Amino acid sequence: MSAQQPALVPGQRNSTSRRTAPADGPADGARPRLRPRAAAATVWYLRLLALLNLVAVVSLPFREEVHEHNAGEFFTPYLATAGLVSAALALFLALVMRRRKRAAWIFNMLLAGPLFALYVLALTQAPFRRHAFNWFSTLFTGLFVLALLLGRKEFRAVGDRSNPRLALAVGAGGVLVSGVLGTLLVSATNKVSGAPLSDRIAYTLLRGVSVGPLADRLDSVVAPRWADVLVNVMVAATFLLVLYACFRAPRGSELLGEDDEKRLRALLAKHGERDSLGYFALRRDKAVMWSPTGKAAIAYRVVGGVTLASGDPIGDPEAWPGAIEEWLREARRHAWTPAVMGASEEAGTIYARHGLDALELGDEAIVERADFTLEGRAMRGVRQAHKRIRRAGYTVRVRRHADIPEAEMATLIDKADHWRDGETERGFSMALGRLGDPCDGRCVMLECHDSDAEPRAVLSFVPWGGTGLSLDLMRRDRNSENGLMEFMVIELLLRAQEFGVQRLSLNFAMFRSVFDRGTRLGAGPVLRLWCRVLIFLSRWWQLESLYRANAKYRPVWEPRYLLFEKSSDLPRIGIATARAEGFLTPPALPVPGRRGRLRASSGSAPGSATSGCSPTPGPSTAASSPGSPSPDTQSPGSPSSG
Repeated sequence: MSAQQPALVPGQRNSTSRRTAPADGPADGARPRLRPRAAAATVWYLRLLALLNLVAVVSLPFREEVHEHNAGEFFTPYLATAGLVSAALALFLALVMRRRKRAAWIFNMLLAGPLFALYVLALTQAPFRRHAFNWFSTLFTGLFVLALLLGRKEFRAVGDRSNPRLALAVGAGGVLVSGVLGTLLVSATNKVSGAPLSDRIAYTLLRGVSVGPLADRLDSVVAPRWADVLVNVMVAATFLLVLYACFRAPRGSELLGEDDEKRLRALLAKHGERDSLGYFALRRDKAVMWSPTGKAAIAYRVVGGVTLASGDPIGDPEAWPGAIEEWLREARRHAWTPAVMGASEEAGTIYARHGLDALELGDEAIVERADFTLEGRAMRGVRQAHKRIRRAGYTVRVRRHADIPEAEMATLIDKADHWRDGETERGFSMALGRLGDPCDGRCVMLECHDSDAEPRAVLSFVPWGGTGLSLDLMRRDRNSENGLMEFMVIELLLRAQEFGVQRLSLNFAMFRSVFDRGTRLGAGPVLRLWCRVLIFLSRWWQLESLYRANAKYRPVWEPRYLLFEKSSDLPRIGIATARAEGFLTPPALPVPGRRGRLRASSGSAPGSATSGCSPTPGPSTAASSPGSPSPDTQSPGSPSSG
């Protein structure tokens, strides 16, 4: 992968690749090409109006010109007025219209349609007909309405049923708060004494609509310019919140149900060897989209309007296209932005055929037991660190979760929660998010004890088919010896044959190829610069240290990709991924019963905890030893850690 351009998976689409949206029938004639252009025209009109309205607020001559044409015998095009509220309205409508929200189309049609009819009616009157600007305003408003009508079928995305109620609540609360604060501000800055309260309230509301001469008719209130602008900003912020509540995308609150979990476990039993991240599809904060045949599925979670899948589709690769098409169709129906984190090259190629682009994120470290050895000069540092921890009296016990008594599991969960760094449980694409669930009995737990038999660290792995394990959880006591994670992983590799494990999937190293090649002889200037930037960023996100810690096991590196539809969606996808992985927690109202713990009860499937469990086949043997994939830190996309 060159430093100048991100790597692409084979078969990546170009600008002419097909989309999965159903084709229009022959009855539509030549209009299919016109519809998206008309829909795009409405978006650009609203963007232009938002810019002009904003300029009108900050530019006195332009603002006075707009107000002059909004008064008397003049009128302006749809949404053209000097004020932050109108600018915010136009900008927000442009955003939701770009996402093809049906509610936004209806909203614009209800406003622009009657306004256009009113303009046409006004032009039948001589006082209005004689001004050329009125014809210009009518023409542009009419063209906007025409574009809405032509592009009507493009706006198919549905909203959340709870949006109207939420919008009313937000609007009532926002108007009350901004009205009270605005009235207090106007009262404190009014240059005319003795103004009645009703006039001050009316002035505040009028200034919330426009900073122009609309409120100048009230002679009893004269506030300074900065107060007018501040009131307008407060009302504009309230208006934006109302619009967001009204047009927000559905949250995708449907979680993994008992029947879906049964079917996913059945697919993992047949095809679980294909993807080391497959078992993480059983997270119960995900929903599932099935292929028409039921032979493949995509597990996803909706975060901030992004439908975020991780890893490869589950099931038969021949059925993957059907699941992908259903997932993309659902995304377009709800105006969700589709994204896939950590897809393999095989899955990335198939996603690319369905219209997604790809970026290489980094590499997954996979250690084959048969190839692992502590012998040789290259492993000298690892070998010495392993012996140092063993001489300090540390021991490791390895057991399947099913072999751990309930009381001991509860103690381990309490320890893991106590050792966690922060209140938020991290992990999404490479974390199961629970411990101690009876359905996860084939997961493997490693417990590290010191010389006094006190627990100091735990590792948990989920099954990867019948003979592999994938790292899920890493926790250690911060007061313990450094290197416990490496010691535990080495012990697992040395004893893996005792419980039928042939390979381990460890951490995910972002930008691994940049670190690997950026320090080599002959690396180009751009690659060296990019490597230095990542090394600098590693002071906060441990990018380089995670790669170096994985590299010491001499693993096989498997590339993983981020898949997306448009480059402009990448910031939105990045924020959604950070939220899903637990690195970014937006403020939210507390939800009763929600706790950031690993208890199985917090994520149990509906019904009985054990109903529907059909663990994937494989050996189930406990092992203990006398006497890690990464440093005791975590980077985005890595297993859950403290």
